[in-house]
Amino acid sequence: MVRILLSNDDGIASEGLRVLYESVSGLGEVSVVAPDREQSAAGHSLSLYRPLRIDPAGEGWFAVDGTPTDCVNLALNGLMKDRRPDILISGINKGGNLGDDITYSGTVAAAMEATLLGVPSVAISLVHENGETPNFGFAGSFARRIAGEVLDRGLREGVLLNVNVPNISEEDCQGVRITHQGKRVYGNAVVEKIDPRGREYFWIGGNSLSWVKEVGTDFDAVANGCVSITPIRLDLTDYEAMKDIEKWDLG
Repeated sequence: MVRILLSNDDGIASEGLRVLYESVSGLGEVSVVAPDREQSAAGHSLSLYRPLRIDPAGEGWFAVDGTPTDCVNLALNGLMKDRRPDILISGINKGGNLGDDITYSGTVAAAMEATLLGVPSVAISLVHENGETPNFGFAGSFARRIAGEVLDRGLREGVLLNVNVPNISEEDCQGVRITHQGKRVYGNAVVEKIDPRGREYFWIGGNSLSWVKEVGTDFDAVANGCVSITPIRLDLTDYEAMKDIEKWDLG
């Protein structure tokens, strides 16, 4: 039987994870290994200097007091080491993971870790604006659809899929686009304030103003009511830059 592993960065109690579980359950045997609390923007970080604990959270569900990367590593090298899953799906994230955001995303990092360990992986996120009510229905049905395709066709070695679904119904969707990573334009990334004791403190995470308008990007697809699928390679080498640097006088 097909074996499916789910994880996320919003935590084991998140609505998106529950919808994802319900959406893909018919495809095979589903296990969930997710953080015991929200780990948004944890990036691809492992907990190396403290022990990790795994607590049962229902049949086939496990909560880990660590990062999304910890969860996937423990699942593949511990809980499921005798029979690894055929696919890892991370999400459904409450909020988009577009453009440069993927470098911070715990959702994408979970998929990266599984890809590093040889398991085909998909990260899926629901893009919604602040104040909007998230509707996970279409994202859930699309997660099932793309999981079926990956299980049937596989993925190239070292490649994962970053999927972003607009916060609309399936009937309103304008299509599916294969995209490249866009570029976000950030505003003030650090907020400076004074606490009640008169001490200065800083809060990272200012508002993003906009994104660079470019046809073919993940931002452009979602803005036009389309699902964005961006293939991401783990190999970050810039091969053109290598040719330039080889001409330097470095001895």
